[in-house]
Amino acid sequence: QVELVESGGGLVQAGGSLRLSCAASGRSFDTYGMGWFRQAPGLERVFVAAVNWSGHNTNYADSVKGRFTISRDNVKNTVYLQMNNLKPEDTAVYYCAASPGGFSTGPFSSWGQGTQVIVSS
Repeated sequence: QVELVESGGGLVQAGGSLRLSCAASGRSFDTYGMGWFRQAPGLERVFVAAVNWSGHNTNYADSVKGRFTISRDNVKNTVYLQMNNLKPEDTAVYYCAASPGGFSTGPFSSWGQGTQVIVSS
């Protein structure tokens, strides 16, 4: 089991950037696939991006391709989501998740508490 704590959310104007971080505690972080999901008010939680255990394989939702980049640092036990050219529709609570299988495709079984991102127009 791994515990996850997200940070880096906030209020930003459309076109701006934010970098989210997710710090993991527990052993064997470098064996987990890691992902980011988001949930907007009144909507279901949806997939944003994921990276496999080594960092060499990534997946993105079509809505964020070319704007968001997921990466990880297995020394710091941290996964990042760099978000550029933010749009008001990116407003959501962003959650970090871990997949014990190591793949970027999940399944994801551990979740953080979330960090709020608000993009103003």
